Amino acid sequence: MALDFAAGCAGGAAGVLVGHPFDTVKVRLQVQNVDRPLYRGTYHCFQSIIRQESALGLYKGLGSPLMGLTFINAIVFGVQGNAMRKLGRDTPLNQFLAGASAGAIQCVICCPMELAKTRMQMQGTGEKKSKRKLYKNSLDCLVRIYRKEGLRGINRGMVTTLIRETPGFGVYFLTYDVLTRHLGCEPEDAYMLPKLLFAGGMSGIASWLSTYPVDVIKSRLQADGVGGVNRYNGILDCVRQSVKKEGLRVFTRGLTSTLLRAFPVNATTFATVTLFLMYMREERECPIQDSEPPTVPLQSLQPQSQPSSM
Repeated sequence: MALDFAAGCAGGAAGVLVGHPFDTVKVRLQVQNVDRPLYRGTYHCFQSIIRQESALGLYKGLGSPLMGLTFINAIVFGVQGNAMRKLGRDTPLNQFLAGASAGAIQCVICCPMELAKTRMQMQGTGEKKSKRKLYKNSLDCLVRIYRKEGLRGINRGMVTTLIRETPGFGVYFLTYDVLTRHLGCEPEDAYMLPKLLFAGGMSGIASWLSTYPVDVIKSRLQADGVGGVNRYNGILDCVRQSVKKEGLRVFTRGLTSTLLRAFPVNATTFATVTLFLMYMREERECPIQDSEPPTVPLQSLQPQSQPSSM
């Protein structure tokens, strides 16, 4: 299980740096005021942030996921691997259940982390140098919210996070398992790395598509109150107001940016985790120097089906 956690840490750090600018664009598009929109679409949002806030504007709120996602991935891959061992059989249903359980457990860290990230990403919108910074950094953001609203404030959006993450991670691990089996990823395969990257990227896309409407509502609830104005009284009120004002297309706001981010981030994460596990297990299984390393099937190396967690 220690290997699962270590592999998850490595994959998490790699994924955050690749995808954070796309996440900033996603959040801005999801929560912008439809009556006075600042951005016309994904490209215009990228362009506007760089022009108005510099390239560093795309990395607002990076501290929170850089710290949090490393631990989240460690928890996800560790819990998922342990759940598969408890379930015993490596079946599609068990892959989904193990992934879903991992997704639910990591919400304890994920929800406060994304709250701080969202608030930091919205701070100083359109300003190269914010005239008035409410939060110094992600930690300061959480401390201020806690002082003002208590634990309830820190966990704003927890229900929507659970609704998004539980089935989302089930789909995530299930898709990766199905694709790697279908593509025939084996250690001796010359094209193993491209196959792993493709399977990981497509797993991320499938996961986001399965729960994206919930993510829109979560972002709106967590951004609610920025600027001192509260617009929503809860999940259902947020859904009702959003659909009434913007129609069903509200549930696809920021989707292009999310999918552009999902492929490289999850391709990097899963490939890093799988190759890390492969390397570490080969080291364990070859204690005698100069002995020929045994051939180990990739399925025993994949994070979701270890016999001995995005």
